[in-house]
Amino acid sequence: MAGQKTDQRDVYVGQRIAEQRRKASLTQRRVAQSFGMSAAQLQKYEKGTNRISAVHLDIFSRMTGVPLDHFFNGMPRLDDLPADGFGEDRQRPYLDGGDWKGLADVVARHVTEHFSDGARRDLAAAVQALDRKLNG
Repeated sequence: MAGQKTDQRDVYVGQRIAEQRRKASLTQRRVAQSFGMSAAQLQKYEKGTNRISAVHLDIFSRMTGVPLDHFFNGMPRLDDLPADGFGEDRQRPYLDGGDWKGLADVVARHVTEHFSDGARRDLAAAVQALDRKLNG
């Protein structure tokens, strides 16, 4: 992929590709043909000189019968990525005033604005049932 600098993760994935290619008794030429490229380009992927695309890695995975995650299992982690990945931040506890009435006000406002009359009645019935269970 042009413009993206490769790193030790690309080398790791490339080594796993080369290892699986040999185990499957596939030549570089055969794999490269299935990718529509030269054997020299495949060799760059295997050495980690160039980064392999997800599409080519998927094709190779299907050729060898090895799941995609095999190529990433045990891959070294770099310090430039957040430890938790790029997912959403953890949900923060409700702090609007710190009381349950404030939470109830926020929920009631949301339900009033976004729920149908029938859904509001169903929710009210569920809350009443919860109240009966909690308060005997």
